[in-house]
Amino acid sequence: MLWYKSWLDTRWRFLIGLALLTCSAAGTVLAYPRIAALLPQVHPRPGAGEIGRRIQELLELSRDYHGYVWAQSFRQNLPQMATLFAVLLGTEGLLSRSSHSATRFMLSLPVSRTRLLGVRVSMGLAELLVLAVVPALVFPLLSPAIGTTYDVGGALVHGLCLFVACAVFFGLALLLSTVFDDVWRPVLIACTVAVGLSLLGFIPGALSRYSIFHLMTGESYFRTGAVPWLGLLTSAAASAALVYAASVNISRRDF
Repeated sequence: MLWYKSWLDTRWRFLIGLALLTCSAAGTVLAYPRIAALLPQVHPRPGAGEIGRRIQELLELSRDYHGYVWAQSFRQNLPQMATLFAVLLGTEGLLSRSSHSATRFMLSLPVSRTRLLGVRVSMGLAELLVLAVVPALVFPLLSPAIGTTYDVGGALVHGLCLFVACAVFFGLALLLSTVFDDVWRPVLIACTVAVGLSLLGFIPGALSRYSIFHLMTGESYFRTGAVPWLGLLTSAAASAALVYAASVNISRRDF
């Protein structure tokens, strides 16, 4: 019953997110032949600053299919959308006003608050995992349709990086949802934090390497082939700490 209730509470956010991310990945693949045909005609002038450098890098990466997929999807479209839906899944907590009456009923059942929150967290993370992995698998599955291939293992590594990093924002949104009784303040605060952290990627130097979005995009794996285990473990620990803090808040709240 608890699992079914959690599914009912989050299913539309999950299904809409899955449709958007999957369609984005499919659109990236199907657009490549046209992009590849236009690239030889493009001769941009080197721009000044970090934005100009990134535009130049994007054009260079797009001349190779794997570079194009990483630059368009794993570095831009998928992280942005997955972060948003991670926040939305995390804010469907026990204290939102939309589910307050249902919360009172569930708390009257012979189950602990920790178990209630555990089911919510497990369902949310399972949905987030699907949101990260399924769009990533679109690339090896759909690439033969345009006469090319994409490595399944590489897609799974990128999907894992996307999931683990987005889980941090899921945990942050979950924690905020135990502090505020409404939905919008946790969403706005978590999204503001995400935007602030994403701006670190535009700061030249070593600082950008420590941004969580550096892990989310799987940039080190794309450039070196090495799985970023330290970043994955650090992000997993941060997610666990946020979820634990949320459980402490839930246990102390008086309903």
